[in-house]
Amino acid sequence: MTANNKPSILCTAETGDLIRTLDDFAKIEFKGWAEEQRILTEEELCSLMEAYQPDILITSYDPVTRKAIDSSKNLKLVICTRANPVNVDTGYLKEKGIPLSYSPERNSDCTAEYTVAMMLSIMRRIPMAYHDLKKGLHTVEEARENEIREGLKRDVTWALGKGTPYIQYKGYQMKGRTLGVVGYGSIGRRVASICRSFGMKIIVFDPYLDKNAFEDVYFTDTLLELANKADVVSVHSKDSPSTYHIIDKEFLDNMKTGSFFINTSRGALVDEAALVEALREGRIMGAALDVFETEPIRRDHPFLSELENCVVTPHLAGATYDAIDNHTDQLVRDVLHFINGEELEFEYK
Repeated sequence: MTANNKPSILCTAETGDLIRTLDDFAKIEFKGWAEEQRILTEEELCSLMEAYQPDILITSYDPVTRKAIDSSKNLKLVICTRANPVNVDTGYLKEKGIPLSYSPERNSDCTAEYTVAMMLSIMRRIPMAYHDLKKGLHTVEEARENEIREGLKRDVTWALGKGTPYIQYKGYQMKGRTLGVVGYGSIGRRVASICRSFGMKIIVFDPYLDKNAFEDVYFTDTLLELANKADVVSVHSKDSPSTYHIIDKEFLDNMKTGSFFINTSRGALVDEAALVEALREGRIMGAALDVFETEPIRRDHPFLSELENCVVTPHLAGATYDAIDNHTDQLVRDVLHFINGEELEFEYK
């Protein structure tokens, strides 16, 4: 602790205004992302830890390695503002008896909402229509009034037939279709809830859950059963050795003709070469992807350079101001718990 008995906090995280409620309880130094919106190198974080000797480290993305942990002799708590603290050496913290607080479900709602937005985008071909309008297709130099013929009302359907927007961007509604959710954690459940309100039937594959705990969901026994039955497949599993390429050629070959594939979780879950082949051959109708096996995605990747039945975005599903406010609320609560000698609410175990 510092001389005035207030704990010293080094904050290199992206945080909301709520963190200022800690000013009365701790001495906070803001560095790294908090100042410059960039991830620190291991060497930079070690230098800051050595310079400030914090009791508490609050980070988002910096590499909290063994060396960084050992750089502060006063370190008693590490907080990572992520739902999965992959940038922290959790094993070494446990070995040293230093608790780790994290931010479960901080971006579950916004990721679920984004997932459904991606479904709508590919099923209704919204980005394709927007892109073509921006290029000048389906536009005129000067606005003109729609002709109203005698005895009829105003008709705003201005063009029908091959090559017109009504035909070119015709899509599919969600109501009445079956959504297959792979991984039924906090995000998968939220996606299912939203899609249920659209009138979709929900089926799920998640071998780690008690199927009897969910009365409103049909659990498939295998991934291939889900592939066979779903009109839309949305993946929400964690990245682990057991989930690497769980969406492979066999899975894609078993998807229904005319079905759609959505991934806002992790690129490593999908065999991209097999997905490109399925999209190229039209064996599935389309895909919407926010994550890729290698990020940033290559400029010449077929998802960008070739395929017209694919919507892609650069890993944005969790990028909301609300997620920052959510994890700031969580970290503030755990800092106060720590100062008061209480059990942490969001301890990573």
